[in-house]
Amino acid sequence: MNYYIGLDIGGTNLKAGVVDELGNILSESDIPTGADRPQEVVLQDIISAITGAIAASSVSKNNILAVGVGSPGVVDSDTGTVIYNNNLGWHDFKIGELLSKALNLPVRVENDANAAALGEVIAGSAKGVSSAMIITLGTGVGSGFVINEKIWTGFNSAACEFGHMVIEKGGRLCKCGRRGCFEAYASASGLIAMTKEAIAKNPESKLAKLAEQEGHVSGHTAFDAKDLGDETAIKIVDEYIDYLACGLVSLINGLQPEVISIGGGIAKQGEKLLAPLREKIDKEVYGSGHDAHIKKTKIISCTLGYKAGLIGAAMAARQIA
Repeated sequence: MNYYIGLDIGGTNLKAGVVDELGNILSESDIPTGADRPQEVVLQDIISAITGAIAASSVSKNNILAVGVGSPGVVDSDTGTVIYNNNLGWHDFKIGELLSKALNLPVRVENDANAAALGEVIAGSAKGVSSAMIITLGTGVGSGFVINEKIWTGFNSAACEFGHMVIEKGGRLCKCGRRGCFEAYASASGLIAMTKEAIAKNPESKLAKLAEQEGHVSGHTAFDAKDLGDETAIKIVDEYIDYLACGLVSLINGLQPEVISIGGGIAKQGEKLLAPLREKIDKEVYGSGHDAHIKKTKIISCTLGYKAGLIGAAMAARQIA
């Protein structure tokens, strides 16, 4: 059996794990990431997390063949460089080269959404499919496309930023500076913004009272109020799913993935989200209603949670070992 290190760098914590060639995590270790610190200090913490993961396993370092890193931001996988990461303050961080020298192992660096996508294909919801788009509905909209167990990154390693395709020209301001991005509508942040606007316009609604009871508005507030039969919440959830379907229809029309797996906090709604989403997509996707024999992209939930990033990073390392 061969073994690999998977490293998933998040805004709050960085996690390291020892993963076997089948995608099973044998041990884990995590350390706070710490934003805006010198990259050399972060590198030492990464090495400590990796050392801790190895120590927690029964695997000798001599049996580990490579290290895979999943990092947020713009990543050049060919050079192992995190070109830019706004949240952590990283610029031209040559993490692949530095880690390889420190550990005397080959290192592969991928965007974190791409790594998570590969994890879901190797060991999760999309296991065994020929092509899969993994969409994460969190603070933003993460996306990764995997074809025959290979991450598709485009010629400059920056493909699949579908959160920043415009679905409404001149629409909501996105954090990227453009207006009308898919992320501004389909992310948890987008749903929260829509919910707050609806509460302001309908202060007597069950939605408003529920938010007051909870003391905040989250990505599940509108869904919870919909379950109570609140008309305002019903409209918000329907509008949100409309926007989500709009973006996914464009992805299906353009790429025709066998599967779209949806993860992130909002995906925890399960069939409350997926059933109406499938219905809307079926009505809008190109060719619908004209040929009953056209194969449909399956819309399903991700199954690995945070482990997708660890497993995917390790599996990216497996491809270079």
